[in-house]
Parts: sequence; structure tokens; C-alpha cells
Amino acid sequence: MGLRAQHMAQVLAERPPVDWFEIISENFMDSGGRPRQDLRRIAERYPVAMHGVSMSIGAAEPLDIGYLRRLRRLADEIGARWVSDHVCWTGVAGLNTHELLPMPFTEEALRHTAGRVRIVQEMLERPLVLENPSTYATFRQSTMPEWEFVARLCEETGCRLLLDVNNVYVSAVNHGFDPDDYLRGVPHDRVVELHLAGHADHGGHLIDTHDRPVAEPVWELYRTARALTGPVPTLLEWDDRVPPLPDLLAELDKARLAAADRPPVPDRVARHG
Repeated sequence: MGLRAQHMAQVLAERPPVDWFEIISENFMDSGGRPRQDLRRIAERYPVAMHGVSMSIGAAEPLDIGYLRRLRRLADEIGARWVSDHVCWTGVAGLNTHELLPMPFTEEALRHTAGRVRIVQEMLERPLVLENPSTYATFRQSTMPEWEFVARLCEETGCRLLLDVNNVYVSAVNHGFDPDDYLRGVPHDRVVELHLAGHADHGGHLIDTHDRPVAEPVWELYRTARALTGPVPTLLEWDDRVPPLPDLLAELDKARLAAADRPPVPDRVARHG
């Protein structure tokens, strides 16, 4: 489950039945005092993974070395199981848009991003885990689908994959591709984590809002993803209109049930991986 500030005191006091937590890296990288102390205490009791939103791995500007050093310090301090971010760019001219902006899926972008991933992995001294973001626009210049870009990035750099099932579904609806093609196209042996979240349906498009329960089509896609990847850790994201902890635990129980209910993989899916 995603660890959010409003639940930290309750987590420390009650030790809820959560297998592991994921933090937003930027919420703690530059913090001290009580938040950092509480995070260390939680990390002593639960496995913790770090998930970032500002690495900007696909940007044209140079990597922020200071950011990477602070990220490494936090990962070492809490014994993070892995460090993840997104296949995207987040800003330009030194400005952070606080948006996960889409990549052009071209050979040039692949070479550029792969080089940056190698640098990050050398600095962190651990494989980088990258997530597929939800997208609302694409580039005419793209020469390959996103899942091919992601698969080749993993192959060329040794990075790992955080497969966000909700993002696959949101992007599939927005851009008109079959989400099953995405699941077939990624390297299943590189997937170390799955994400689940809620989205908003605006009729002609979906928005990845993280502010409501997981939709039924996403649960169906999750069952297929689990059948392909095997029992990798699953994370429930909820970032806006965050409900009380018992409500999140109830949603987490749905994920446990769905994970246990693994359907046979259709023949056309089973041929991959």
C-alpha cells in the first residue's frame, strides 16, 4: 500500500496487516525531523520501496546529479527494496511541471533514455525500476508502440519494470489499442511490481486520478497480468481524497482475492515470455 502522511501515526501505533509500503521519494528526500524519523521506524517493521516522480529519465536536459545523490542517501538509509520512477520527462529549462509527460517512442529516444538509465543505475548502485505512465497524447514521430520501447529499454540496460495495470488500461482506452497487446509485449521476467489504482471516466477519455476504488476492467486486466508475471508484489495507489486506513485495507483485500483468482492465460498471451 502507498504510505501517506495522514496514516503514518496509525501505522506505527496499530501495525496493520500490510505486506509492504511504497513511499513517494520526493516527499522524504529533503525532509528531516519527525517525518523522516517515522519513516525509519516504519522501515524497521515493514519492507519499503521508493517511487519517484521527478527523475525525468527521458528529458533532453542533463540528469540532476544532486537529486540522484539525495535519492541514493534515502534509499540507503531506509534499506529500500528498490527505487522506481516513470518512463517520461517532467520538465524543461530547469522547471518541473509536476506532470509525467509522454515520450516519443523512437530509436533516438531509446538510445538517449538508455544512456541515462545506465548513469542512474551506476549512481544508485542498484537496478532502476521504471513504470509505464498513463498518457493522454502521443507523438506522430513514434516508430514503435510503448510496450516495445519499454521492452527494449529493459533489454538494453538491465533495468526492471513496474507494470501499472491501471495505466495500461487508461492509455489503451485513450489511444485505442488493445491492453492485452501491452501485457503480451512487455518482458514478464523483468516485472518486479504491479500497480493498481482508480481512474475517472470522462466519456471520451480516462484520467488516472488515484482518488477512487479500482475499476472492474482493471481488476480483470490485473488477473491476466498476474497470470503472466507470477506472484510479484502488488501496490495499491490512492493519492487524492485519501480514505481512512480501514477503507484502504478493504481495497487491498480485493487485490489479495484477485491475485488468488488467476485465470488460465489465453493461448495468444501464453506464447510470449
